[in-house]
Parts: sequence; C-alpha cells; structure tokens
Amino acid sequence: MQQLMQRRFILKFAAALFSATLFAGTAHADETIKVGVTGGPHAQIMEVVKQAAAKNGLKITVIEFSDYVQPNAALAAGDLDANSYQHAPYLDAQVKDRGYKLIKITDTVTFPMGIYSKKVKSLAELKPGARIAVPNDPTNGGRALLLLQKQGLIKLRPDAGLKATPLDIAENPKKLKIVELDAAQIPRSLSDVDAAAINTNFAMEAGLKPKTDAIAIEDPKGPYANIIAIRAADKDKPWVAKLVAAYHSPEVKQYIEGKYTGAVIAAW
Repeated sequence: MQQLMQRRFILKFAAALFSATLFAGTAHADETIKVGVTGGPHAQIMEVVKQAAAKNGLKITVIEFSDYVQPNAALAAGDLDANSYQHAPYLDAQVKDRGYKLIKITDTVTFPMGIYSKKVKSLAELKPGARIAVPNDPTNGGRALLLLQKQGLIKLRPDAGLKATPLDIAENPKKLKIVELDAAQIPRSLSDVDAAAINTNFAMEAGLKPKTDAIAIEDPKGPYANIIAIRAADKDKPWVAKLVAAYHSPEVKQYIEGKYTGAVIAAW
C-alpha cells in the first residue's frame, strides 16, 4: 500500500513538473508586452507590428495615449514595456528634465518637416528679403532653421544645437526675414509669406502632400527620426530584439509606404 502511494506521488510530481515546464515554455514563446503609442500613424503602424511580432511568439498589447507626457511616465513607472511615439531629442529632454532611466533601442519612422510655398517653385527662386515662416517653439523652430541651413539659405552658429533661434543665424546672404508663428497656424499663413517650414501633421491637415508639394524636405534619417524607447534595465531581454525585428519587417515597411505615400517615412 505504501509503495502504491509513493508511486502515485511520484507520478503526480512528474505530471506537475511536466505541466510547469510546458507552461514555462509556452509563456516564454508567447510573451506579452505593453507598448504605448499616440493616436494616428503611430497607433496604426503598431497594429501592423503587432501582427508581425505574433509570428515570432511575441504578443503586443497596444495602449493609446492622447498626449506626449504620459507615455514616458507610464514607461518609467513600469506600466508599459516600451513606447513608440517620440523622436530622440524629445526623449533626451525628458530624461534630462525628469530623470527617467529610458533609452532608445531603434529608429522607427520620421514625419519630415517640409518647406512649402505658394509663390515660388524652388528655394532658388526666393528673392532677397523674402519672408520665411517658422514655428515659434524651441524644438520645431530650431528644426526649421536647421532645415534652412541644410538647404544653404542660412548658416547657424556652430554651438546653436537643435534648439537654434533666429538669434543664432550667423550668415544670411539673402537677408531672409524669419517670421515666427505658432506651428499650427503656419499653413493658414502660407499666402502671407514667401515660404514656410511646416510640420508634417499640420501640413497634412491643411491638405498638403509632403512628397509632392514640399519644395524642400528633411532627410528621413536625421535627428528627428522617431524611436522605440524602453527602460534601460530591459535592454537585454529577448523580447526587445523581437520587437525591433517586427517593426523593421518588410510588411511594416510596405504598409508605411502604401498608407502614407511619403508623409510618413520608414527611418531604417
């Protein structure tokens, strides 16, 4: 009787061990992570990434936010495993200002800022003293000035950085007049200036198509490429590589190219 009981115990233990091993293997194979995004293209693209990741045993729960502050706060607090909505300069500022231990793991897409005009068809046609509208906030204003510099219209002081202002303009051969306006208002003011640097989201809302309407546009692999961010402590976890691979998959790139026709560009 005692031997029978011992045998039953051994069989139950073996069955439990097998179940635990099987469960652990399944949990590893089908690991679930939470990724925060903002509405619009970031959310839409992540749904495609979700499908690609599932093929490699990674389940993604997409959580949408309506502002730019909460996704990093939630990630730092452990409520998210990753987020996908910001460019590197914004993350760097958040890390510096808030002490977050967050890092970039890869580039995702870029929303290239463009220069638009209703009066000229190329930057070469701009006359001396032409009025150029740029956003009046530090991040986007500096971004616009860097774009103007890239096009050879102005030259900034070497130490101007990403938050350059009109005061940082060291050379201005055409004596262009920089008009600072609220970024959202610039498309409506396009007729009042000779050219304007407009963020892609506001350009699209105004019916402008970056790929065909912009007379100059940012390099998609510049400093304003959007990124995926995670906690620094998680950088070596297996799901990180799976997430990057899923985002950089051919089907995601094909979706971006077909859906946004140049307004949103893959940055890898």
